[in-house]
Amino acid sequence: MDQDRIQLFEDQPIRTAWDEKNEEWYFAIVDVIRVLTDSQSPTAYWRKLKQRLKEEGNETVTNCHALKLISKDGKRRMTDVADTAQLLRLIQSIPSKKAEPFKLWLAEVGKERIEETIDPEIAIERALETYAKKGYDADWINQRLQTIRARKELTDQWKAHGISENREYAILTDELTKAWAGMSTRQYKNLKGLKKENLRDNMSTLELALNMLAEATTTELTKVHNPEGLLENREVVREGGAVAGNARKDIEARTGRNVITSENAKHLKTIVTGMIKSVKREED
Repeated sequence: MDQDRIQLFEDQPIRTAWDEKNEEWYFAIVDVIRVLTDSQSPTAYWRKLKQRLKEEGNETVTNCHALKLISKDGKRRMTDVADTAQLLRLIQSIPSKKAEPFKLWLAEVGKERIEETIDPEIAIERALETYAKKGYDADWINQRLQTIRARKELTDQWKAHGISENREYAILTDELTKAWAGMSTRQYKNLKGLKKENLRDNMSTLELALNMLAEATTTELTKVHNPEGLLENREVVREGGAVAGNARKDIEARTGRNVITSENAKHLKTIVTGMIKSVKREED
């Protein structure tokens, strides 16, 4: 747990902690309250809010826990923290002008989620729009959407073959990544400097292609071998991932370059932008 991070909101510090195991940010609740309410005593404000929420039966407060964070005096003290979901729920209970934009955003997100449930095609259209706004080129976006389909087909097979818990999906995904990329999912994300960000959103086209090959191969092998439960599925995952792993090694041997790199979405978009500018100069 990395407990010495400071995030800024309107130039005011908010103490945060990153839990690498669970891939979750935690925020000091009193710091958020101080920023949103301008309260001179955010601790007292939180104490009253917590009591009111408990009386209302709000489980968010019950599930919040404490971490040792650096205080003003430089000492580590137990401090109530909330993850992102808990924090957004607490913000809904804070009467503050500064909190209103968050509340409006939450309402809009809720509305969009309902629309996507009614018409799933809307979710795909929004995904396309979001990737385009982030600066991804059309070829990469098309490849990314194909990987989403491949992932869905694989998880459907896992579900049909005895995998039901999120923890088991995570274990199998990690095994698949090790088999084709030669490292765990967390090591892969660390290499690219990622925390909560989606790993696939930070892969090159070639990385995406090999990841999709691993998942598609595993899907087909699962249909053939008909495994049941975590242990049997894990063996099939390793076999499917090895196919893509061998392809990666062959590509690296022929090109003399590593397929897996530290380049993330920021770097990839810079490269694409540079290529576009270079072509434009040649045309001019």
